[in-house]
Amino acid sequence: MHKIKKISVSRKKKLPIYEKINIVDIAAEGKAIAKYNDMIIFVEGAVPGDVVDIQITKKKKRFLEGHVLHIHSYSKERVDAFCQHFGICGGCKWQNVPYQKQLYYKQKQISDQLTRIGNIDIPHTLPIIGAEKTTLYRNKLEFSFSNKRWKTTQEIAENTIIENHNALGFHVPRLFDKIVDIETCYLQEEPSNEIRNFIRSFALEHNLTFFDIRNRSGLLRNIIIRTTTTKETMLIVVFYENDTELQTFVLNAIHTKFPKITSLISITNQKVNDTIQDQDIHVYAGKDHITEVMENLQFKIGPKSFYQTNSLQAYELYKIVRNFAQLTGTELVYDLYTGTGTIANFIAKNARQVIGIEYVPEAIEDAHVNAKTNTITNTMFYAGDIKDILNNDFYEKHGVPDVLITDPPRAGMHKNVIESILQCMPKRIVYVSCNPATQARDIALLQDAYSIQKSQAIDMFPHTHHVENVVLLEKK
Repeated sequence: MHKIKKISVSRKKKLPIYEKINIVDIAAEGKAIAKYNDMIIFVEGAVPGDVVDIQITKKKKRFLEGHVLHIHSYSKERVDAFCQHFGICGGCKWQNVPYQKQLYYKQKQISDQLTRIGNIDIPHTLPIIGAEKTTLYRNKLEFSFSNKRWKTTQEIAENTIIENHNALGFHVPRLFDKIVDIETCYLQEEPSNEIRNFIRSFALEHNLTFFDIRNRSGLLRNIIIRTTTTKETMLIVVFYENDTELQTFVLNAIHTKFPKITSLISITNQKVNDTIQDQDIHVYAGKDHITEVMENLQFKIGPKSFYQTNSLQAYELYKIVRNFAQLTGTELVYDLYTGTGTIANFIAKNARQVIGIEYVPEAIEDAHVNAKTNTITNTMFYAGDIKDILNNDFYEKHGVPDVLITDPPRAGMHKNVIESILQCMPKRIVYVSCNPATQARDIALLQDAYSIQKSQAIDMFPHTHHVENVVLLEKK
């Protein structure tokens, strides 16, 4: 029988510690699973095969949540994490799991979500496609400035006095006002680390103020670094205080240090949130965009553009979409959530016409440019809310699609969009998803009219629990 200790975590309630509990599986969102009697425990910081003590942090009717206090024995599946910030910054949480096991758990996660949530039977599940590059694979990273640096475990244990609390890095999970100061990140190729570390050193040297999220003050707020496989770099420096002289001082120093930055852009954002979609863009040096290449196509990427964050795996993803679409050159294709029109332009040569729809107007502008740059004449793009655009008038004007491709955000498709799809009834639907749970929910609503043919997962984000999945549906 497992021992239970009661400890006081607050004045209002006591939550137990469960000792020597076996970790048995991985759940959705990357948490580990343990069992105590008939109760499921979702655990942070463990690997299947570990034997651990668990501090319970939440009690629900059907499950518990907790984190590891002590590991009695380590799983044979564990490997050493390669990053000094592992377990602190909240990213790359699966560094301690061998990559082939990561792929296994991702494939299992998709299968569990589709069958459990969607009650979906997939006749043909293709093996997950792993990434050749498991580090330095991202083409976009955002780092935040803060005057409230997160202390390391060692600093806390040693009661280290921190004289300078400024930091430039990633948010601590579930703490909006604390930033982990990042020295080396293994997610993006250079000059990503070089740029970030220079800007932090320069700001500290010249006593520039880092953002105070609670008091809404400080000059420096965020930086966004975008790169391409063609070695182009975009740096977006987001300021909070609108001090033109200091902003120019910072931008000039960056340009002098890194003259080869393709696109150096500044933004002044004084909103509550960090999003830049509604903010004015100022090009300090270089172009207002960078260019990615895929097969024989060029894609313009602006500061507000959506582009898959793993360029090499994006190519593999788009080849799956093209294969599932089974185009012969005679089809009218709708591409929902088209972004900068990457998929639409990628498959255009195989279709009669492709119509892309996207919420972000700037992305649609890029989609038009991408089509023109690549002399693609059979694509059309519309900006607006898909649930409002996709109606009978639109179908009457443009025709009912033979094939529909949809690549929605993590929240999935709005129910009105699904209803509209069921009105036009394309022969074939290719559903691309970064969230198997919402994909399963949406497909369940389409099942009466469509049969599921096959599913193909692809790993876009090594060392994380995130996974992309493509499902082919055909009209019954």
